Amino acid sequence: MSKFAKFMKQNKKEKKNIFLPVTELITDENGDPVLWEIRPLKSDEDSTIREACYKRIPVPGKKNQFTRELNTEEYLTQMIVHSIVEPDLWDAELQNSYGVTNESDLLGEMLLGGEKMALATAIQQFNGFDVTLEEKVDEAKN
Repeated sequence: MSKFAKFMKQNKKEKKNIFLPVTELITDENGDPVLWEIRPLKSDEDSTIREACYKRIPVPGKKNQFTRELNTEEYLTQMIVHSIVEPDLWDAELQNSYGVTNESDLLGEMLLGGEKMALATAIQQFNGFDVTLEEKVDEAKN
């Protein structure tokens, strides 16, 4: 048996999608909030999203020199839209019903500001951004 057997792909647990009542403004026929399906993002997906959200900033006083800065608002929005399975934010009919032409604008039309931030927090926690490695080590010790 390999010393890496515990780490082999077949031994890795799959994180299941979760269902959240994201807004009370979108309800079913009984008046209950419709549940939204959220999927976990893989590390490489998160890296791709994060990389796309960097912007080039000119360095003051240095011609043709730039630094990079993460557009945090855009990063959180893209993390949200890429995590949502249902509703399908890329669906043209759904976008048309809100008078928008992309998934980010649709999210902004569907949710209140506080709802969007609460969803961002829930998605970050679901993807493990709420616990540091140090906290995990301390928990494993106990």
